[in-house]
Amino acid sequence: MADRQEPTAGWSPTWALGRAVLLTGLLLIAAVLLGRVDLVVLATPFALGTAYALRRRPVAAPELEITASDAQLVEGGELAGAVAVGNPDIVPYDVVVVRTRVSPWLSVRRAGFGGIGRDVSRSGGVDRPFVTTLSTGTAVDLELSGTALRWGRHPIGPAGARAAAADGLLVSRAVLTEPVRMRVYPKTEPFEAVEAMPRAAGLVGAHHSRRPGEGGELAGVRVFGPGDRLRRIDWRVSLRTRQLHVASTLSDRDAEVVVLLDVLAEAGRSGGVAGAASVLDTTVRAAAAIAEHYLHRGDRVALLEYGPAARRLRPATGRRQYLTVLEWLLDVHAESSPHEPYDQVFGPQVLSADALVVVLTPLLDERSAQMLARLARGGRFVVAVDTLPTDLAPPGDRGWAPVAYRLWRLDRDTMIGQLREHGVPVVGWAGAGSLDQVLRDVARLATAPRVGGR
Repeated sequence: MADRQEPTAGWSPTWALGRAVLLTGLLLIAAVLLGRVDLVVLATPFALGTAYALRRRPVAAPELEITASDAQLVEGGELAGAVAVGNPDIVPYDVVVVRTRVSPWLSVRRAGFGGIGRDVSRSGGVDRPFVTTLSTGTAVDLELSGTALRWGRHPIGPAGARAAAADGLLVSRAVLTEPVRMRVYPKTEPFEAVEAMPRAAGLVGAHHSRRPGEGGELAGVRVFGPGDRLRRIDWRVSLRTRQLHVASTLSDRDAEVVVLLDVLAEAGRSGGVAGAASVLDTTVRAAAAIAEHYLHRGDRVALLEYGPAARRLRPATGRRQYLTVLEWLLDVHAESSPHEPYDQVFGPQVLSADALVVVLTPLLDERSAQMLARLARGGRFVVAVDTLPTDLAPPGDRGWAPVAYRLWRLDRDTMIGQLREHGVPVVGWAGAGSLDQVLRDVARLATAPRVGGR
């Protein structure tokens, strides 16, 4: 809700008042000079009408306020907002004209006063004047309804209003109010991934680790040994082999997932929730889906930005963390930087050694590939998710543009191949199941014996 705008005192005459005074004066002067009484009779209605209209002059200007629904709005959801205009004066307003601006990502279909709206999608949009009348001490709402097309913080406003009183002879100064920003959260597609995790620090969780322990997932049957519990004895196998055997299980462990957003570059054109997705759209929606999946499983999720701002969201779990993640993602924006942001983003106190790092990157900047290689060389468990749109339109056919585009594509494919040689799996984002195979590979490599004890 925007702060209520203080009414600005001051009313100015309109052209109608100027014409009435001028015409009355000319008629009276002509009557005196020419000695004609009929001209006085002709000027009398103008003089009396103007005096009667100005008998009660307004003092206060209209009050203006923007309100928006506080409900959690998701891309494609129905929005509801209103611009309230009130009359604090003891004199009624003959006409009030209200105008407001609305973000292009908020598609307003209907707008109107008092619940009587009209279609504005084909009539110039909502940035047009809306007219109403206001009696003494009343207020009306310019109701706005439509659809939120894209995630982010989108403004409704600024809004302005002017009122006319005294039969249109006086008009107030324009009253403006600050915009209200509506929070539109990214739409998350259903995302599922395998339970495989490379390593976990917690001893209790929802993932079946590859290490033996007290859990519910059967790992096999082995010979009874010191420390084994009697309730784990498998009597069928023991009677058949005439030697005690126990059922071995895998321990259940929680994990820490770090979602890293590469915001050094943007590509593609966003078409909203029903249109094409840019790099930033894919990055934000994928981050929300991955965070929702792992938080629902009880894991700890942290978010990092690879960019000049180096924003960070500390790891936590639960629904509260999910809402914090959505709020954090609303402020994501692409920003290039000539400096290397690696040092201030990936200090040893930021990334846990056991965390699974999911990097959402379009691989448009060479520094992004270098960052992935550093993480892999540092022993991190890294999965790179390619967020570059597959239908990215090439440049025009003018000059050497097509050849340069093909060379850039070849160079980017070579970069991806080099990353895979460094042990960084690169997979394109395709919603549910995108990370299944790479998670299995990373988990298998994490538990494989190292050659030479290294």
